[in-house]
Amino acid sequence: MATSHLLIFFCATAGKNGEELGNDEEQIVLFVYLLYDVSNCKVIAVQQHYVKPQPNELSETVLTEDCKLETGLNEEVIKNAQPLEIVLDEFERFLSAKGVHPENGGKSFCLLTDGQSHLRQCLHPETCTKNYSLPSYFSKFYDLRNEFKKYYKTDNIQNIKSMLDYLGLQEDHSVEYGVRQCQEMANIMHRLINDGHVFNSPEVVNERLEPGICSKSDLVDDESVVRARGLPWQSSDQDIARFFKGLNIAKGGVALCLSPQGRRNGEALIRFDDEMNRDLALKRHKHHIGQRYIEVYKATGKDFVNVAGGSNTEAQAFLSRGGQIIVRMRGLPFTATASQVLEFFAREPHASNVLDGEEGILFVHYPDGRSTGDAFVLFDTEDESNTALKKHREIMGTRYIELFKSTAAEVQQVLNRSMDPRNPEPVLETQLPPLIAQIPPPNSLPYIPQNIITSGTKKDCIRLRNLPSTSQVTDLLTFLGEFSQFIVYQGVHMVYTAQGEPSGEAFIQMDSEESAALTTINRSKRAMVHANKKRVIEVIQCSGEDMNLVLTNGIPTLPQPAAHLQQLLAQHRPILSPSAPTLIPQPVSTMMPFAQFPQPLPAAFPGAMPAQAFHQQRPAFYPQIIYWYPSPPISPQTYLTNTGPAVIVMRGLPFNATVQDILNFFQGFPEVTPEGIQIQYTPDGRSSGDVLITFMNRSEAERAINTLNKQTIGQFIIDLIMV
Repeated sequence: MATSHLLIFFCATAGKNGEELGNDEEQIVLFVYLLYDVSNCKVIAVQQHYVKPQPNELSETVLTEDCKLETGLNEEVIKNAQPLEIVLDEFERFLSAKGVHPENGGKSFCLLTDGQSHLRQCLHPETCTKNYSLPSYFSKFYDLRNEFKKYYKTDNIQNIKSMLDYLGLQEDHSVEYGVRQCQEMANIMHRLINDGHVFNSPEVVNERLEPGICSKSDLVDDESVVRARGLPWQSSDQDIARFFKGLNIAKGGVALCLSPQGRRNGEALIRFDDEMNRDLALKRHKHHIGQRYIEVYKATGKDFVNVAGGSNTEAQAFLSRGGQIIVRMRGLPFTATASQVLEFFAREPHASNVLDGEEGILFVHYPDGRSTGDAFVLFDTEDESNTALKKHREIMGTRYIELFKSTAAEVQQVLNRSMDPRNPEPVLETQLPPLIAQIPPPNSLPYIPQNIITSGTKKDCIRLRNLPSTSQVTDLLTFLGEFSQFIVYQGVHMVYTAQGEPSGEAFIQMDSEESAALTTINRSKRAMVHANKKRVIEVIQCSGEDMNLVLTNGIPTLPQPAAHLQQLLAQHRPILSPSAPTLIPQPVSTMMPFAQFPQPLPAAFPGAMPAQAFHQQRPAFYPQIIYWYPSPPISPQTYLTNTGPAVIVMRGLPFNATVQDILNFFQGFPEVTPEGIQIQYTPDGRSSGDVLITFMNRSEAERAINTLNKQTIGQFIIDLIMV
């Protein structure tokens, strides 16, 4: 026999026990173990500990009625017990005292449990959640049920009682619940050993997720894959592995799913070593990561290969270099080089080293060789990658760079999409629904001076004319090529008519007059290839005031003209710009009054936002001016297209509701992030009870309305309305 001692381990939780042990995330409240000397076939000692769970603010009681009925435990005893961390220390001292602690030169031992749940579904997940480190001997164990079935060639074994009945042994009800379970397991094990069974192949609990590469030709068992839904958007493969702590995930077995825009959509496919681990994973349906509950469903091997599998030789060579952590860079200048990426990570503060230098960087390209603005970077250790990730949203050139932990499966997925000639870049939106009716009334909008938006005589802008009607920001960036690196933050302005039609024009703000002049010289009268057709584009150097004159149809800027600005959501649909005959404006006295902002004006422009600007009051037939500020110049792989963002109004909130309250309300919807939540305020700075929530696509917004409309926050009924 491989070990001289077997240590029987048993636990109970404050919730469900028996066959449903660990299904409800309840904490361990009973911790029992029995040390058995295999050589001499005798019990050495048995210990029982009550465990105090961490307090739950939502409930004054510790034990559920199911727990009390099953285990006979007393509420007050559990409340006065020691926490799990202290109990684990007591366990360590017990091993040392009995001469079996591996670090103190003790005799060999291995754990033995009744089934998989005590370790895989209870102890490992709970200690991971509480950030306790378990010794390595908790990663090997014998499952008494499996050993019993293997030796006696029977499958009709469900629990300890069924094994006792098979052997003709009697239950002992004279001792407490946990001690009785351990003693009965010892009796069964004693009988097995006497009948000639040898315990020689313990089961193993993987301590960490191992990297691996999946090929399109791999065959993946349908009974080994699950789909997890509702993940926080920033979750990495290691975060998902921690959620499934205690279960054995195959090498490279976490595949984060991407939306059509190349962004994570809150879903992942997870491949386990076998059907048993997959079945245990399904029991974690609606367990939590932070405040979010995660849905877990069955999936197929084909689903996993479609997401994780790849045939790109460049990706295979990159992934085979052996880096422990992959970081994805997004929003790179299209002309970025490997040396610039190395310089970016080497800059202080938070300097870090890329594994293998330039060989540890993989740029993503379209089939024609154009850069998508994405790259993957290898790091040798978790600590090195964590240092690198602190550079999230730092600047390279004139662009801020987004950094995320990535996976081998995501590398394959992104490379597969970008190199597919049938879908080289996102499909462009060709229709715009009518949006004029959705514009809030003027008296509900704050005012800011028009010259804050467009002003100045410095000719650091360019005007593009004769654009194809379906062209979008991505096409402009591609047309400008290497000169797009000179575009300032929030510097691309698409212009639409009052009827919602593209005007064929755009304004772009550059970082200097020299950049604008250089771009004009090199790109004017050049052809833009769009939808397999060529269109000659006119590029004109201009100033902010020139831009303003066009946006107001030539109406001169009067002293302190009025303009409305409503911050609806980041990267909303491009809206409107004027295309009506020039009219003489009404006198200044007819203009709308100004209102005070509760914060300084620069703070009114955080990140990307659409701006709705209404110039001075005009005759009713003159169209109001609305134009859009996309931000920043971004890569086609990340640009939102026909499945673009949707907004819902959350109405009826308590006036003291916080962003965290709103995130809790939308748990299960990973696309709802703090950045996508905009609490609305009255002019005096108080909450209005309304909130704008941004979703990456309309289907998720509709699912939220169908699921959560008329639900409550405290005593308040919440209405969800699609904008």
